[in-house]
Amino acid sequence: MKKHNFNAGPSILPREVIEDTAKAILDFNGSGLSLMEISHRAKDFQPVVDEAEALFKELLNIPEGYSVLFLGGGASLEFCMVPFNFLEKKAAYLNTGTWAKKAIKEAKGFGEIIEIASSADDNYSFIPKAYTIPTDADYLHITTNNTIFGTEMIKDIDSPIPMVADMSSDIFSRPIDVSKYICIYGGAQKNLAPAGLTFVIVKNDAVGKVSRYVPTMLNYQTHINSGSMFNTPPVVPVYSALLTLRWLKAQGGVKEMERRAIEKATLLYAEIDRNKLFVGTAAEEDRSRMNICFVMNSGYKDLEADFLKFATERGMIGIKGHRSVGGFRASCYNAMSKESVLALINCMQEFEKLH
Repeated sequence: MKKHNFNAGPSILPREVIEDTAKAILDFNGSGLSLMEISHRAKDFQPVVDEAEALFKELLNIPEGYSVLFLGGGASLEFCMVPFNFLEKKAAYLNTGTWAKKAIKEAKGFGEIIEIASSADDNYSFIPKAYTIPTDADYLHITTNNTIFGTEMIKDIDSPIPMVADMSSDIFSRPIDVSKYICIYGGAQKNLAPAGLTFVIVKNDAVGKVSRYVPTMLNYQTHINSGSMFNTPPVVPVYSALLTLRWLKAQGGVKEMERRAIEKATLLYAEIDRNKLFVGTAAEEDRSRMNICFVMNSGYKDLEADFLKFATERGMIGIKGHRSVGGFRASCYNAMSKESVLALINCMQEFEKLH
């Protein structure tokens, strides 16, 4: 039976990326050595980093004057690295979910934090629209996609101050105007690579402006100067990221990924809205294309465990919703096929017929 991987992260990767990474783990570039045991400074590995950075810049149309860094620590480490490097006096944050809230908590240790808006009172079911961005803040921080609550900012907002964005779960799923940001970061385990890698796109001339001492490992300039080689990078995830970037380019790039994301999300949301057993949890105008959250409709709450069992038995993996929302979550990242989405829809329709 085919398995359909709807996990929120670590999550689905293109099959060819998995297979080619496995081959390199056994024998990297015909060297007779595993990818896991070569030096990150080996002459065969430097081209991996160079090509991955070049493809990042090509696929996202990153302007001159930006660096792409491959680091460890996950997006959670960036919650403190961002204010360490950019917060001099105060910063503005938009609170749209669990990860935005965690970023705010970390930033409060570095200066004044202005929470310009929040949807916490409505369990983060929408993206706030009515807010004022303080023009005297050092930067505005946003989280573009909220994996737990299923909301997404699908367009770059206009900001009078530099922006920083956590794009862990929607990077490469739509075109972005990188010039609006001084920093874009994310964990790679959603749309790019296995867990263990963090990507950072940073504007070079935005670094080095704060008056505080920034520890060497937490200073973006350290990693810009060393080309992500200051310490040992996560070699296997970097290689897998390169393979995913090659796959993305071969598939037609970011615009094609956006077309597919819209198609998949439209199909699944249409079924959620049609099927009397289910209801979506996010405001319609803010629905995420990456993480589609839904629950049992009123009157059918007692069927939640039954549907989870029913779908799991038919190969739907990872659709249980986060405890903050309950119900179900179908994560439809770039590598998720339309066929898998249709298989989930078929499960929903079969279950409806039974009840």
